[in-house]
Amino acid sequence: MEIIEQVEILLVEDNPLDAELTMHGLKDDKVANTITWVKDGQQALDYIFRRGEYDQRKTPDPRLILLDLKMPRVDGLEVLRAIRADESTRRIPVVVMTSSQEESDVAKSYDLGVNSYVVKPLDFNAMTEIAKKAGFYWLAVNRSASR
Repeated sequence: MEIIEQVEILLVEDNPLDAELTMHGLKDDKVANTITWVKDGQQALDYIFRRGEYDQRKTPDPRLILLDLKMPRVDGLEVLRAIRADESTRRIPVVVMTSSQEESDVAKSYDLGVNSYVVKPLDFNAMTEIAKKAGFYWLAVNRSASR
């Protein structure tokens, strides 16, 4: 009997429309079994490190994190910094998906170890397509290191 691995994506996005388009793109191609959407950086940290409302989380760690930068409470750069600082999470691929085209945000993201930096397109269809391609690449094409 073949064991099928559960694939989990964590979407960290405060904009409901962007989150909906991203999830639609990922589900369209059945890229992930589970997509968990959290709405700010603090929720992301709680989810990733199993704290607060997620302290009893039984699901495996995400295989991919899609991370917005400009969010309330804790911004995406702080989330990325925390992920890369922890031995148990530093190898999880993180793709920044943001509207920011500021060179300083791009540079800081790569300095902190982001795997990819994607500027969100304004077109709805293009946004869905970007999410689909990002999910497919990081989960089906890219070979990740064992944790």
